[in-house]
Amino acid sequence: MNKSMFKLAGVAVVVGALALTGCGTRGGASAESSASGSAPAATKVAKIGVIAPLSGDLSALGLGIKNSVDLAIKQANESKAIPGWTLELAAEDDEAKPDVGKNAATKLASDDAVIGVVGTLNSSVAQSVIPVLAAANIAQVSPANTNPSLTKGEDLANAKRPYANYFRTCTTDAVQGPFAAQYLLGVGIKKVATIHDKKTYGQGLVDNFTTAFKAGGGEIVAAETINPDDKDFSAVITKVKTAAPAAIYYGGEYPQAGPLSKQAKAAGLNVPLMGGDGIYDGNFIKLGGTAGDLATSVGAPVDTLESAKAFVEAYKAAGYSEPYAAYGAYSYDAANAIINALKVSLASATDAKSARQATLDALGKVSFDGATGKVGFDEFGDSVSRVLTVYKVDGTEWKAETTGSLK
Repeated sequence: MNKSMFKLAGVAVVVGALALTGCGTRGGASAESSASGSAPAATKVAKIGVIAPLSGDLSALGLGIKNSVDLAIKQANESKAIPGWTLELAAEDDEAKPDVGKNAATKLASDDAVIGVVGTLNSSVAQSVIPVLAAANIAQVSPANTNPSLTKGEDLANAKRPYANYFRTCTTDAVQGPFAAQYLLGVGIKKVATIHDKKTYGQGLVDNFTTAFKAGGGEIVAAETINPDDKDFSAVITKVKTAAPAAIYYGGEYPQAGPLSKQAKAAGLNVPLMGGDGIYDGNFIKLGGTAGDLATSVGAPVDTLESAKAFVEAYKAAGYSEPYAAYGAYSYDAANAIINALKVSLASATDAKSARQATLDALGKVSFDGATGKVGFDEFGDSVSRVLTVYKVDGTEWKAETTGSLK
C-alpha cells in the first residue's frame, strides 16, 4: 500500500465543480447551468451506497473501500459517463456487526435514489445485508466477502444461487483456503494446527483449508477456536503447543490474529501463523504479527499490476487521508461494475428506483478490464477472476511470495 498523499490542482477543481453540481441535484431531477450560459440541462440523481466498517477495529479496510468507491463515482461524474445523471455516494458504517449492517441496508433501501451498493467487508455482515437489499431489488457487489455460501447456498455440492442481486469482485474461500494449503504443503509443512474465531468467514476459511490440506497429505494436529473478542489466548496456545504443529492456520481477522501470533511466540511456539485476506493488513504486524507469518489475499499485488496503475495514481491524486488498503482496487472495480450497468439501465429511465431491476439484469452481463484485471461474473454472481497471492511478513511490511491460481 502506498500511503503517500498528493493533491493536484486539477483534481481539486474537478471535485469542487462536482460538489456544486451535487448541491443542485440532490433528491431528484433538477437543473444545472452550463458553462456557456445556455439553458440549464436536466439532471437526475442515482446513489451508490457503501456498507462497510467505517469505525472500529476494521475501519482501515472499510475506509479504503469507501474512498475507492468515492473515486469511481467522481470519475464517472467528471466524464459524464451517464448523460443526464449525477451519481452520489451514500456511505453507511456497519461497524463489522451484522445487526448494524442490517440497519444500514434498511436505511439505504428506503432511499429511492439508491440503485446499487458496494460492500460488505465481512461475510457475516453480508448474511444480514443481502436479504434486505434483495427485497428492494438493489444490486450489491462485495469487494471482500469470501464465504462460498453467499453465492452458492449452504449445500455447495448442489449449488443454488440464493439471491440474484448479489455479486462479488473477489474470489472465495473455496479457492483461498485450498490455495493456502497448497502453499504450505509445497514448502514442506505437513503438520498444522487450525484456530478460528467462530464467525462465518473464519470458520468457512478453516473448513476449506482443512479439506484441501488433508487431501494433499497433510495432518491437522489440533483444531481449536477462540471468541471474536478474546484478548488472552494462553489457553488455546497451550493446547496447540502440545500438538507440536509446524504452522498455525488461523481463520479470522487481524485484531485477534496479531496478538495471537505475538502470544504464541512468547510462549515458545515459534512457528508461522498463516491466515486469509482478513489478516492481510499493516495492522496485523502492528498488533504482533512477526517475521515469517503468512497471509493469502485476493488477486495479484495491486502495485505490481499494469492494469491498476491508473487507479493507484488517481487515488493518490485525490488526497484521501487513508490508504486504499487490501480491498481498494476491488472496491473500485465493484463500483465501476455498477456504473457500467447503469449506463444501460439509466439510459431511458425516469428515476433510479424504477431502474433497479434493469440494473441487476445489466450487472450480470458486464465485462471490462478493471484495476484488478478482467471484471465479470459467472452464473452465481462470483468473480470470473480467481487469482490469489501469498504474502509473508518481512520486518515491518508484507511482501509478496507467490501469485497464481489454484492448481
